[in-house]
Amino acid sequence: MTSADVLVIGSGIAGLSFALRAARFGTVVVITKKDRPESSTNYAQGGIAAVFGEDDSYALHVEDTLVAGAGLCHPDAVDVLVREGPERVRELIEIGVGFTRDGEELSLGREGGHSRRRIVRADDLTGREIERGLLGAIAASPNIRVLEDHAAVDLLTVADPRTGEPRCCGALVLDPEGGEITPFAARAVLLATGGCGQVYRHTTNPGIATGDGVAMAYRAGARVANMEFVQFHPTALYSARERTLLISEAVRGEGAELRRMDGVAFMRDYHPLGSLAPRDVVARAIDREMKRSGDPYVLLDCSGISEEEIRARFPNILRETGARGIDMLREPLPVVPAAHYLCGGVLTDTSGRASLRGLYAAGETSCTGVHGANRLASNSLLEAVVFAHRAAERLKGELSGLALVDSVPGWSGSRGWGTPEGVLLVHDREEIRSLMWDFVGIVRSDERLEFAEARIAQMAQQNETIWASSAPSAEL
Repeated sequence: MTSADVLVIGSGIAGLSFALRAARFGTVVVITKKDRPESSTNYAQGGIAAVFGEDDSYALHVEDTLVAGAGLCHPDAVDVLVREGPERVRELIEIGVGFTRDGEELSLGREGGHSRRRIVRADDLTGREIERGLLGAIAASPNIRVLEDHAAVDLLTVADPRTGEPRCCGALVLDPEGGEITPFAARAVLLATGGCGQVYRHTTNPGIATGDGVAMAYRAGARVANMEFVQFHPTALYSARERTLLISEAVRGEGAELRRMDGVAFMRDYHPLGSLAPRDVVARAIDREMKRSGDPYVLLDCSGISEEEIRARFPNILRETGARGIDMLREPLPVVPAAHYLCGGVLTDTSGRASLRGLYAAGETSCTGVHGANRLASNSLLEAVVFAHRAAERLKGELSGLALVDSVPGWSGSRGWGTPEGVLLVHDREEIRSLMWDFVGIVRSDERLEFAEARIAQMAQQNETIWASSAPSAEL
């Protein structure tokens, strides 16, 4: 049995920044399903929103966040997010993250829903640069051990001897190489597993974004909230074959315009900010235009941005679209909405504590209430680093009251050793993704939701047989 003071599940900005701080007062094990950099953070293009501009203010950032969240944000959490954000960005700079600068000052971009330029970025590969900086700092910490290619299967709980209430004491972890599920004991666990975009047919999320953290927390008895609030990014590059490519909000922030196939701009018909409206407004508008016309996509016209600016500001998008046979310097980009971000998740307080004692959550896995029904662009990386920091600070004062459990429960799930036919797993996975896209997507109705619920319940029952008779695997 492996043990540590703190077990971190996930290796994005939330998990790694938490691990760095927790390593100051305890031993930390970080587990990740793939290799270390593979996380939603690594694919984040736009940036991290924080108040640095002279014409900006905390009040303006708070207002923009509340408006985007459709009145359903938790104001106290939003205030924490905005006021503590700049200091967390400075800490990222201190560990070596190289953000783009204009001379000595940070270069600030603007994205949809923001009233000011406040997007701190590293060209159009911000997430990758943050991940690089954090992994470098992690490698230099003697108190942190990272286990790649390990998948958490379930959280472990025991009764607290003082209260009789359950508390989290670790997790069951699958080592794919040996096919063994082994217990990892910990005094506290942080869930930082990202979102669940892979349950949709079209998503900007990497393959690891399968909602594991939320599911494990729910099964363990922790509260979850706002699971219906899935954000659809308005502009993913349309392709019938290639992996979905996100076209950053920042492209519209610098002057790109959404147009119908006949070349007519349409976003002013839906919102005064036009193509810079909040994401939910733009995604619904595109969906409506596509349904009205029957076209499979709309056009993102980048002609309002100079070639020099595109090459300097969006080198990765220019390279990736070019690899797909599209020259964004000369022709508009075909774009469609795609599932992008889970605004709900494991319910936490503003210190990252879940309702289950000993369990913490941060980043997209968590629901702090800062996003309400719709996340403001570039507030996700900010939320992750702000509340991961607060979770670590809270745990520092609570760790002494969380004893390491000597004996933890073992695996009691599937007991068979068979291998299910791959076609069965692929078929079920693709059916779920199609059901979610068609019936639980951008526009929903009671009839669609009831149909999807009934069919998924049938599939869950059918899969119980496969689960009970098969050896554990990452695919299952």
